[in-house]
Amino acid sequence: MRIAAEATSQLDRVAAPEPCSRPQKLMAVCTTALDSLRAIVGPERLLTAKEDLIAYSFDGTAALRKMPGCVVFPKSTYEISDILKLATEHRIPVVARGSGTGLSGGSLPVDDCIVLCTVQLNRILEVDSANLTMMAEPGATTLQIADAATAANLFYPPDPGSMKISTIGGNVAENSGGLRGLKYGVTRNYVMGLEVVLPNGEILWTGNKCVKDVAGYSLRDLFIGSEGTLGVITKVLLRLIPRPHAKKTMVATFDRMDQAAETVSAIIAAQIIPCTLEFLDRMTIRCVEEYAKIGLPLNCDALLLMETDGHPVVVAEEAEKMEQIARANGCLELRVAKDEAEANKLANARRSAFSALARISPTTILEDATVPRSELGRMIRFVEQIGKKYQLRIGTFGHMGDGNLHPTFLTDERNHEEMHRVEEAFKEIFEEAIRLGGTITGEHGIGMAKKSFLPHFAGDAQMRVMRELRKILDPAGILNPGKMFDV
Repeated sequence: MRIAAEATSQLDRVAAPEPCSRPQKLMAVCTTALDSLRAIVGPERLLTAKEDLIAYSFDGTAALRKMPGCVVFPKSTYEISDILKLATEHRIPVVARGSGTGLSGGSLPVDDCIVLCTVQLNRILEVDSANLTMMAEPGATTLQIADAATAANLFYPPDPGSMKISTIGGNVAENSGGLRGLKYGVTRNYVMGLEVVLPNGEILWTGNKCVKDVAGYSLRDLFIGSEGTLGVITKVLLRLIPRPHAKKTMVATFDRMDQAAETVSAIIAAQIIPCTLEFLDRMTIRCVEEYAKIGLPLNCDALLLMETDGHPVVVAEEAEKMEQIARANGCLELRVAKDEAEANKLANARRSAFSALARISPTTILEDATVPRSELGRMIRFVEQIGKKYQLRIGTFGHMGDGNLHPTFLTDERNHEEMHRVEEAFKEIFEEAIRLGGTITGEHGIGMAKKSFLPHFAGDAQMRVMRELRKILDPAGILNPGKMFDV
């Protein structure tokens, strides 16, 4: 599709700024640059007071904090273009941010940067039922996207745990997953096109509404999962699908986590692909029940949330087979949701796992090592052993159907000795995930939290190509510096 030609730059209509005189490679936001930012967005959409900036000095990642130089709230692609031109000219770092729910430090500011917050770019621009697509601005929440699809009797499957407040721009930048990832895939599988502003202010469109398009490199895929290091996403064209006609939700409990893992493997081996196969360990079950009070059983070591959807006949057959498999693998109890309300309550209980665990200790560090499904049992046992080795409390939950584990450390960042043990524990967990043929992140991204592990996972050739791509698109190095890897 074509994007309208760029309007006259607002920045061109103000006095040309003098370069900031500070000698650093990435300079602080100087007075001249702040005056230019006010001219672009107006004073009401520029924050500079310390008490305002504190709220933007962190994201959802525990124990990481940096003060930005200012926060700006653009309302158009052209304002973002002018901001990036200004930042490139003055060598001012820019960190794009949505709702700040990320768990790898991807939207963590760097000192004295411009935080470019997209939450006011939050419109659903189009729902095209004929082509099964939706066009949205980056600040639209994932729930807003899902609700707009539902209103058109369509379905947008990706459902990250923070979907009520996470934004679609952040979902694309991190390639977010969710509970339905096993059957429906992740954000990348639903992005058909992107409008992106490059660091020099140039506006790029990649993709279209065509189901087939193999013209040239897939630049769209380059920006998905790039964590704001290559450009700022300003529009997203999403693929929608028909809504499933039926759904059945079940909860199965087990004496041992191994039994739950074996159940998942047997379900997949039976050529059943449920839309949800989630698990909670004993600690997480207890915390969720105390938090949500929905009647989860507490006399078990593992819980599986299993959900199948599709044609009513297929749903009934798959649900029956899944129940048989669970019982054959030592299931203690199997509960079938009696209606949609109970099904939603059970799913929301799983979504609340992080919040429930966060009530236990001052600091909650959630990670997402991922392994092939065949290695799930081994990886879960390893995480338990690591907790004992380093004398740490760990609650583990996650997307067992796609091998994505969320070991969650309950700690206190003020206890420096314990935090060191947490760091050592995570090193071993990531090394084991790689050894088992897995990855250091399934959906949270690299950001600041995992960049030291990326070279070991990616290898020399891949790291070289990524660094060269980044330098080509952002030669001044202004976009999200220090994230993912050091250039």
